[in-house]
Amino acid sequence: MPPRPPLHLAGVVSALLPWFRRHRRAMPWRAEPGQAADPYRVLVSEAMLQQTRVETVERYFERFVSLFPDAASLAAAGEQEVLAAWAGLGYYRRARNLHAAAKAVVAEHGGAVPRTAEQLLGLPGVGRYTAGAVASIAFGEPAPILDGNVMRVLARLHAIEEPVDRPATQKRLWAEAAALVRAAADRGAQSGDGEAVRNFNQALMELGALVCTPKRPSCLACPLREACRSAGTARAERLPRKTPKKAPQRVTHEVLAIERGGAWLFEQRPATGMWAGMWQMPTREDGAADADWARERLGLAVRINDGEPGVFEHATTHRLVGFRVRTGRTVGGRLRPGAGVWRKPGTRSFAQLPVARPVQRIVAMVAAQPGRESGV
Repeated sequence: MPPRPPLHLAGVVSALLPWFRRHRRAMPWRAEPGQAADPYRVLVSEAMLQQTRVETVERYFERFVSLFPDAASLAAAGEQEVLAAWAGLGYYRRARNLHAAAKAVVAEHGGAVPRTAEQLLGLPGVGRYTAGAVASIAFGEPAPILDGNVMRVLARLHAIEEPVDRPATQKRLWAEAAALVRAAADRGAQSGDGEAVRNFNQALMELGALVCTPKRPSCLACPLREACRSAGTARAERLPRKTPKKAPQRVTHEVLAIERGGAWLFEQRPATGMWAGMWQMPTREDGAADADWARERLGLAVRINDGEPGVFEHATTHRLVGFRVRTGRTVGGRLRPGAGVWRKPGTRSFAQLPVARPVQRIVAMVAAQPGRESGV
C-alpha cells in the first residue's frame, strides 16, 4: 500500500461532520440538531460516562436528573441521597465529585455551570477531559477532549505505536486533539456553522464508539479511511497500545446476610476506601463471618442456614473481590448501637440506602435462596 499523504486537518473535519449528522445517536443528554445543549445535563452525563458504557448510563441518567434537575437541587441533596441515586453505576467517587462540583457551581458561579474549560477545571473532580467536553458541547469553546474512544481514533489515524498511557504520548494526543478542534472552529467560522465545534468532539467520540471500535474496526465504513494511516491494515487491530496492566489484587469478602422478621441487616462501610460510605450486609474481610463473629461484632445470636455459600466474583479497577455469602436469622441478642439498620428489600426505606452492585446481587441471591437452618 503506498504511503498516505500528511494528514489534512480541514479534510478530517469536512469528512467527519457530515458523517456525524447522518449517524449521531439520540441520547437523553444530547441536544437535537439546532438546539443548545443543557450544560448541567452534559456535566452529569460526562461524569456518568467515565469508565461506563453509554447503554448503561442511559438506564440511570433520566432518573438521576429527575431527582436532581439542576445544580442547585443536587447541591442541596445529602450525600447518601446522591449515592442512592447513583447506586449500580459503580465508581462512586464520581458521584461524590459531581456532588461537590454542584456545590461549587452554586457557591461560586450562581448556580450556572461555568462556560470555559479553564473555569470548569476549577470545579472539584473535573479534569481536562470533562472540562473540554462540557465547554465544547455546551458552549462551543474549541477545547480538546481525550477519552478512550478519541484516543483510539487518534492513535490509529496517526499510526502512533507508542503506548498511549505514557506521558509523552498523552501530550502528543492532546496536541493532535487540540489541532483538530481548532480546525473545526475555523471551518465553522468560514462556513457559518455555529455547531461545528459542538458537533466535532461528539463526532470523534461517536466514531470511536460505532466504527473505530476496539476489536474489528469497520475501516470500510469509516469517513476518515482515506486519511487514516492504519485503515485496512493489521495496525488498526493492534492499536492503540497500552502498558501491560498489573494483575488485580485478589481479596475475599465473607458476607453473613442476617434476617429478622422479613428484614435484613445492613451496615455502612467506612468513609474512605472501596465503596466508601455505601451500605452492605455484614461483611468480614479478614476471616470467616460466622456466628461467633456476629455475636462479638454485632451483639446478635445468629442461627446460620445450612447449604453451600453463594459464591461470585466482582472486578473493580484494581481488585478482584471474591464474595462468599451465607444466610442466617437472629435467635437472640440485641443489635449494638450504630452497628447497622434493618431494611426490607423492595421498600422505600431500602431504596434510600446506597448499595453497590455486588450488594444488589447479594440481596437478590438471599431473597431467592433463604436456605435451611443449622445449629448456632
